[in-house]
Amino acid sequence: MTQAPEDAIDVDEPLAPKFVAATHDATGEQVPTRDLSELAPPARPARRWTPKRVVITPDALDHPHAHRIVERVEARGIEVERLRANRLTGVRGATERETYALAKSTMAIVVSPPSRRKLQPIAPSADWRVDLAEGCPAHCQYCYLAGSLSGPPVTRVYADLDDILGGLEPYLGQGTITSRRADRAQEGTTFEASCYTDPLALEHLTGSWTRAVEFFGQWEAPVQLRWTTKYDDVAGFVGLPHAGRTRVRFSVNCLPVSQRMEGGTSTVPDRLAGLRRLALDGYPVGLTMAPLMPLDGWREHYGHLLDLVEAAVDGVPDLDLTAELITHRFTPGSKEVLLGWYPGTRLDMDESRRTTKRGKFGSTKYVYPEDVMTEMRTWFTDELARRLPELHVLYWT
Repeated sequence: MTQAPEDAIDVDEPLAPKFVAATHDATGEQVPTRDLSELAPPARPARRWTPKRVVITPDALDHPHAHRIVERVEARGIEVERLRANRLTGVRGATERETYALAKSTMAIVVSPPSRRKLQPIAPSADWRVDLAEGCPAHCQYCYLAGSLSGPPVTRVYADLDDILGGLEPYLGQGTITSRRADRAQEGTTFEASCYTDPLALEHLTGSWTRAVEFFGQWEAPVQLRWTTKYDDVAGFVGLPHAGRTRVRFSVNCLPVSQRMEGGTSTVPDRLAGLRRLALDGYPVGLTMAPLMPLDGWREHYGHLLDLVEAAVDGVPDLDLTAELITHRFTPGSKEVLLGWYPGTRLDMDESRRTTKRGKFGSTKYVYPEDVMTEMRTWFTDELARRLPELHVLYWT
């Protein structure tokens, strides 16, 4: 595998240091406003994943978007292996750790399974979950995908993107989280596109979320595309005709968590710089504060995080900022998987320090005790209201 020269790849061109903030009219056309270049963080190279192996299935080749992905990948000097069958092989090693390493360095271009095309509710985040990919190249020691997805953690990107987006209209107005709730009705019908992946970890290889943003920008209806990320590669989204119909949230945590437990991701300051860039370009933005943990000195650590957030949004005109507050939880299955992936983790998964929560189908989840949850919720609610009065907290869980 060879790597193309960086200066030969258009997708690697950095965001120009000066840009004009824009709003968007009803047709999605940009309407330039005042020059806000002095408010923008300086351009810097974004962190990007380079898979060691990229494969494509025969069925995927029937879709135009697959060829767009192949073109992007090969432009980066990465060979795309054409599989003879629609079955992934070569991603299991002799040990669980070897399997993890092989799978985490592999990207597969596939057709989404039929079950993914039938959208499911995704409370409390949004009305509907729409998947453009499955799997994530990051190495977060608390990974929520552990135990949720079957088989080795290969990143699968969906070739049938055009069909996925084309099938969304029947869901318009049919959800129960934002479609019909008065306190979030202004968001319209919401579609969550990052449940099982991180869009900015993959966008330079797929272009899928760019097309989704443009699709929603042209959709003349009360709708919103939503996704969240731990990366900062936002250059390609600045200037898109998004029409304010995409909310990008950045997952943030205090430094003891982000620096020790979120391998392969962008730093929190870089993520917040990305949030600022998109907010200046008129995007609704958000904070996914997760997973919140009552570490030793947690008020000090999270207070420092809120200092960084305050600085990141300072002076942004017409700021539309939300927050979703999610405490750490785990299941017996996810604990087993995570300890196999990260045997030396410092993540606290001591069941004796947790309360058992039962799901409607009999599943078991370990959450923090009620008194800890109340104390943390009260602190975050008060601090966010004091520091960021314009912020709207969507939920706590």
